[in-house]
Formats: sequence, structure tokens, C-alpha cells
Amino acid sequence: MTAPHGFSVSRYAPERGTLAKLAARDSVLRRLDWPILLSALALSGIGSLLVWSATRGRTELNQGDPYYFLFRHLLNTGIGLALMIGTVWLGHRTLRGAVPILYGLSIVLILAVLTPLGATINGAHAWIVIGGGFSLQPSEFVKITIILIMAMLLAAKVDAGDQLHPDHRTVAKALALAALPMGIVMLMPDLGSVMVMIVIVLGVLLASGASNRWVLGLIGAGVLGAVLVTALGMLDEYQINRFAAFANPDLDPAGVGYNTNQARIAIGSGGLLGAGLFKGSQTTGQFVPEQQTDFVFTVAGEELGFVGAGLILVLLGVILWRACRIARETTELYGTIVAAGIIAWFAFQSFENIGMTLGIMPVAGLPLPFVSYGGSSMFAVWVAIGLLQSIRVQRPMTA
Repeated sequence: MTAPHGFSVSRYAPERGTLAKLAARDSVLRRLDWPILLSALALSGIGSLLVWSATRGRTELNQGDPYYFLFRHLLNTGIGLALMIGTVWLGHRTLRGAVPILYGLSIVLILAVLTPLGATINGAHAWIVIGGGFSLQPSEFVKITIILIMAMLLAAKVDAGDQLHPDHRTVAKALALAALPMGIVMLMPDLGSVMVMIVIVLGVLLASGASNRWVLGLIGAGVLGAVLVTALGMLDEYQINRFAAFANPDLDPAGVGYNTNQARIAIGSGGLLGAGLFKGSQTTGQFVPEQQTDFVFTVAGEELGFVGAGLILVLLGVILWRACRIARETTELYGTIVAAGIIAWFAFQSFENIGMTLGIMPVAGLPLPFVSYGGSSMFAVWVAIGLLQSIRVQRPMTA
């Protein structure tokens, strides 16, 4: 067939194909949730400054290079962004078919921690040391696979139109699959990660439309399990000491209560505007342990003050608010459950991390999402952002 003026149509077919690809790419960019993306980037940027402030003078940690942790935090953020882009490109629906494989890999990784490959850091035998200063905490990725495997099971018949809500048999299977990795993580022991996983499971069940009896039963089982774990002496001494210090803040301020006592001093000294970046006496004096990881919020409180610390809370709030919109607006239960699981994860972990620095929650060794130093945590939260973006991008266009 010949176009007007004698030009061949086939000659311009590649050009039309290129234009179609550009239009599709532009559509994806327009449909991204930019408030979530920009808030996560801002948190990672603030985190890089806080990590730098907390570590630039720690010669026993930074190998004599004041920029050591700064560059690695930025590198972790860059890798996290690449993982997010890859997740969006693949799409949460495509990943749905690979969930059993991902779940199996996560089980293999956390089992490897219990072998000679595992390493103990800060009392928790929850790491695999790769070499060259790099380590991997598989429990961070288990949080994602629990969300995905439960969502796949609970949404299968509902999204197919066979059921209005997940039946009891399906819920039981989903809980069993979630319980397996949680039990292994508990053996490490990594109580903080298990706490997050329990909250994730509750969030997933609530979003799935499962019977409330399952939710109430799970809460009851959790309380009973906590009592049994304590009665049977399954907690390590350092974990018992953390709960004791939480119950009695004045208990041994130079010993078991040292971390939380110094954390409150650091945050309280910041006032409204803070002492200024790199000028906090608690931070420069290295009084707060693990300040680049679990206690990074104390750097914000001391050096950026109430305003800077409040900005972190606002940015986390924006992510949670936009994630709630994504969960509400998607037309498939699978997407709703995945988004709800991520919301429960981010909300509880942020509350626990900030709460333990303020003395309103027990110390549990959990990083602050996007802000704390740590590759495994950073990679996991950015993959979660990729899942949220994929759910938003792939939802049907509204009129």
C-alpha cells in the first residue's frame, strides 16, 4: 500500500513504533506517585547527612575515612533506586507468578544464617557476612515475601470472581506460610523483625476481608506466645535487659538503660532548631551507641531540633498517606493487600524506631526506613516503594 505523494507507509512504521513507546513511557512517568518518590528520596538524603554526622569522627568504624559511611549510604540508596525501577518495570502482576520462587529463596537465606555462614552483630545472629565489609540481613527481605505470598493466596479466588472474601482454609494456608519464616527468624533470635512481621500479617488479614475471628485469634495467639517465650526462657539476656530498661527507665542508667538514657538526652538538648549539623555534643562526643543505624533519629533531634525531626515525621506520613490512597484506589484485591502490608510494615517500624529513642517503646534493633544506615534495609524499603508504584501505574485509567 502506498501513502499519498508516493511515500511508503512501511518507511514510517518504525517512527510510529518509537512514538508509541515514548508515549507509553511518558504515561508511566505521569502515573507514578511522585509525592511518595520525592518523600522517600528526601528521607534518604536527610539520612545520608545524619549518618555522616554520626560516623565522620568514629575512626574505629570508618577506617580513617570520614566519608566512608556517607558514600556507602549513598551507594545503598542508588542500588535501592535501581531495584525500585526494576520492580516497576517488571510489575507487581508479573512478580505475582514468581512469588513462590522468591519465598523459597528467602527461606534458604534465613536458614543460611543459622549455619556457619551466619554472623552475630549487636547480639542478633541475623546476618550473613559476604566479605569486603558487606553483610546481608535476610529478615529484611522476608518482610516482602510474607506480604507477597499471603497476598497471592488470599486474593487468588477473590480476584478471579469465585469468592467475595478469602475462606477459612485459604487463610489458614496463608498464616502457615507466614509462620514458617517467622519461626526461623525467632530462632536467631531477631525479636524486632518478628514484631514487624506480626504487624504485617495483621495488616494483610484486615485488608483481605478475612473473618475478624482470624484477626482476634492471631492477637490472642501473639499474647500467649509472648508469655510462653518469656516463661520458657527463650529470650537472650540482652533482650530481657532491654524490656527491663523500658519498664523502668531509671534502671541502671550506666548499664542496661544507657542507650535510651543517652538517646533522650540527645533529643531533649536539640530544642526547636537544634544545635546545627555536625555540632551536637552527644553526637560528636559519641555518647549514643549505634547512632548511624538504630538510633539515627537522635542525631536529627539533637542537631536539627524539633523542626528537623518533625520534617522526618511529615515525610514518613506523606508516604503512608499516599500508600493508603493506592491501596484504596486499586481495583484488585492483590494490589490492596500488598499495599496494606507495606503500610503496616512502614508504620510500625517507624513508630518502634522513633519510639525507642523517646523511651515510649522498648529497644528492638529496628532501622528507621530510608534514614538509617544499612544496605539490606535500604534495598527492601525501595523494593516496597517499587511495588506501590507498580500498583498505581498498572491500575486502570479512570475517566
